[in-house]
Amino acid sequence: MGSLLPVLLEGTVVSLKVFFLTLLFSLPLGLPIAAARMSKNVFLQWPAKIFILIVRGTPLILQLIFVYFAPFYLFGFSYDRFTAAIVAMSLNYAAYFAEIYRGGISSISQGQYEACKVLGFTKSQTFFKIILPQVIKRILPATGNEVITLVKDTALVQVIGVAELFRAAQNAASREFSTMPIFIAGVFYFVMNWIVSEVFIFSEKKLDYYK
Repeated sequence: MGSLLPVLLEGTVVSLKVFFLTLLFSLPLGLPIAAARMSKNVFLQWPAKIFILIVRGTPLILQLIFVYFAPFYLFGFSYDRFTAAIVAMSLNYAAYFAEIYRGGISSISQGQYEACKVLGFTKSQTFFKIILPQVIKRILPATGNEVITLVKDTALVQVIGVAELFRAAQNAASREFSTMPIFIAGVFYFVMNWIVSEVFIFSEKKLDYYK
């Protein structure tokens, strides 16, 4: 155990980097994609629709392989595996967050927009001060589910050679001829998801004043 834990902790650090960087890029990126998807301009709406359809219609593992290998075969250049993992994961989750945002925004009644217009609010004031706080409250459960899934999906980056937690556990299991490293990795994933769940439960309670 003394030699196993440092290896797994090193893999956990990589998994956490993938997790946080994916959230950092995908959460804000989902908003303009959702806006384009809801736009009446077909030159914005259709590319967003096609992007979301492709991303949600193909496996994430395939997207990871494509993002890593396609630049070399198509354009003759390559970049490091970790960067490819972040790009692929961010694009994937941005598409899912965009649909969550779209559902939350669409759930707000048109009467609220009209009331804000009567009160003299600008479109940006209406969205950021009135609509967005309500949307955040409504989309928290769905967003929480996606974030929990992201914790587990970090294991997929091993397909392009990124040495995250699960890959470290597999390598250790092969060396030790034991399933114990896999079990310990499962405990690590459980703890990370438990923390994420508690954060979202706390956030939902803090936003209970939006009824």
